[in-house]
Amino acid sequence: MNRLTFMVALATACVLALVLSACGGDASGKEPVATNQINLPPSYRFDPEVITVAAGTTVTWTNNDHFTHNVQVEDGEVMIMKPGDSVTFTFDTPGTYDFTCTYHPHDMQGQVIVTTS
Repeated sequence: MNRLTFMVALATACVLALVLSACGGDASGKEPVATNQINLPPSYRFDPEVITVAAGTTVTWTNNDHFTHNVQVEDGEVMIMKPGDSVTFTFDTPGTYDFTCTYHPHDMQGQVIVTTS
């Protein structure tokens, strides 16, 4: 292997390592946060986007944005939140649950990872 081939192979390996390390966490690429509180700050997003809770935990979403948003867990009820409002949902069964703001689905998506208690 000549020096140029070696350098190209090394650079490729470094880029691949960086890409793979950036993809940690769940399928969304976000590292799960252990919390039952999700904030909607003034930016059309959920913070954190991915959380982990034990089965039986009630999760609270609080709208701190200046606009009305909502939360829909999987294909369930759409829970509307005006600015300052909160909504809750209890996760009884272990699994991974996607949630979204149906008003802004392109920007506002997240997941709750429910573990056994």
